[in-house]
Amino acid sequence: MLKILIPTLMLFPTIWLTPTKWLWPTSTAHALAIALASLTWLKWSSETGWTSSSYYLATDPLSTPLLVLSCWLLPLMIIASQSHMTPEPKSRQRTYISLLTSLQMFLIMAFGATEIIMFYIMFEATLIPTLIIITRWGNQTERLNAGTYFLFYTLAGSLPLLIALLLLQTHTGTLSLFTLPYAQPLCLSSYADKMWWAGCLLAFLVKMPLYGVHLWLPKAHVEAPIAGSMVLAAVLLKLGGYGMMRMMVMLDPLTKELAYPFIILALWGVVMTGSICLRQTDLKALIAYSSVSHMGLVASGILIQTPWGFTGAIILMIAHGLASSALFCLANTTYERTHSRTMLLTRGLQMIFPLMTTWWFAASLANLALPPLPNLMGELMIITSLFNWSLWTLALTGTGTLITASYSLYLFLMTQRGPLPTHMMALEPPHTREHLLLLLHLLPVALLILKPELIWGWCS
Repeated sequence: MLKILIPTLMLFPTIWLTPTKWLWPTSTAHALAIALASLTWLKWSSETGWTSSSYYLATDPLSTPLLVLSCWLLPLMIIASQSHMTPEPKSRQRTYISLLTSLQMFLIMAFGATEIIMFYIMFEATLIPTLIIITRWGNQTERLNAGTYFLFYTLAGSLPLLIALLLLQTHTGTLSLFTLPYAQPLCLSSYADKMWWAGCLLAFLVKMPLYGVHLWLPKAHVEAPIAGSMVLAAVLLKLGGYGMMRMMVMLDPLTKELAYPFIILALWGVVMTGSICLRQTDLKALIAYSSVSHMGLVASGILIQTPWGFTGAIILMIAHGLASSALFCLANTTYERTHSRTMLLTRGLQMIFPLMTTWWFAASLANLALPPLPNLMGELMIITSLFNWSLWTLALTGTGTLITASYSLYLFLMTQRGPLPTHMMALEPPHTREHLLLLLHLLPVALLILKPELIWGWCS
């Protein structure tokens, strides 16, 4: 673990001491070196499940894919931010990259934590850099409103979790993930226990977000700069799913009945947010709502607690992280040229950027779960396990899948096809940097077809 954490810490002096003209190349190269080093975590040697590097930080098959995804995303965020950060003063550019680095550090410590309290602290610490990125570097005047939504939704959800964890500590005497699965089963029968159950999951369901507490997400996505959107879509939503998987082990006797309303809400959210996507005019808002729809499937897959549900959830989390981050990058490249996120004003781009259209097509297909991409594998596993649990879920998941395909194709056709509007004048051609950025998003998705066992968690 330290072989990744120490280089991440050393990125700070690199960022602040590098000569101005070398700031972006050196920080990108350094971050890419860390990302490549993190791939060594995928080489699994342990038979017991945990590969422990210390008392406080360790990796297991559930956290490893998410750790690698967090490290992989930092160089991509730096590459994506380069264009819109160039006009800013150098000190602000350095601050911006430092915030992204601190976010990676908190994420590594959150996913690698073996104590639940440490996970909770790092889970909350990711709020600070994200909030600064949204409110300081956001695009529109609404960004302060979006930051407020983001902060208060997450805080209101996570305070009950803190109380629930302190109660768990007094009851079992430990919060270590090594020993908790082997602790005495909790005898949960009273109303207070039901409150405790809800407290444990509420923070994660808000973070995912569950339909009904999802209003902070489209606001945050639309107002955030490109790096903020990427990290929100690719990693921060996954903190909720990861936390739920970790806590589910302890909530056992109650989950059978109490999970019903949440599963129904999550599946209803898949259909509802998909329908919202079909009538969106804003490019980034459409991609943001599609994230809520995918996370609804993940939440229901985790809540029914079957091995297939868990495996499907983690595969879909990783695949969705890469695909939706790629879509945000594409939306940003369009925005940087046309200065508009309204889909009606950005149509017909295939005429002038044919290669960009290829990337749009690939990312849209990944988003709608084209076989044999891992997105489909995750969705199929979740839908199968839900269908086994109750036949009626097929109506909601089937409708959701149909709507997902519809809005993904709608997104592609609206932005790329049709006549070129007359106001499109002298657009800058796409740079090699942008093609590299999209290749680094979509290549891992394609390669995971060949070896999906790297990301299917505990069930290998």
